[in-house]
Amino acid sequence: MSEQSPEGGGYEGGPAQALPEYAERVLDVAELIPPGRVMTYGDVAEWLERGGPRQVGRVMALYGGAAPWWRVVRADGVLLPGHERRALGHYRAEGTPLKEAGRSAEGHLPRIDMRRARWDGGGRADGHT
Repeated sequence: MSEQSPEGGGYEGGPAQALPEYAERVLDVAELIPPGRVMTYGDVAEWLERGGPRQVGRVMALYGGAAPWWRVVRADGVLLPGHERRALGHYRAEGTPLKEAGRSAEGHLPRIDMRRARWDGGGRADGHT
C-alpha cells in the first residue's frame, strides 16, 4: 500500500508493518463519527485523552485516506486545503450542515456549520477507546 492522504488508501510501509497504535486509535474515532457530522482534530485528541490537534492532523494526513477523513476537520469549519472539492462532495452527499460562503469569500466555498455539525461522541464517552 502507499502513504495515505485523502487520495491514498494505505499507509507507508505496507501490510508487513503495523500501523502505530496512536494512529489506529485516531482512525477508529474517525470511523465512529456518523455521516453528516464532524469532530475537530482537538475533539479527537480530547476523546482519546492523548495527543493534541497537531498529532491528530498528522495521523489523518499520513494514514487517513481509507477512513472518512472529511469528518475530522478544523475547528473553524474551513474545508481541508487542497481537498475542498472532494470534501464538499462528501458533505453534500451526507447532508453535513454547511454555511454558504459570501461573495467576498475566496473561492466562494462554504464552511462547515460547526454549531450544527459537530459531534460530541453522543453517549459513547464512558466506552471510548
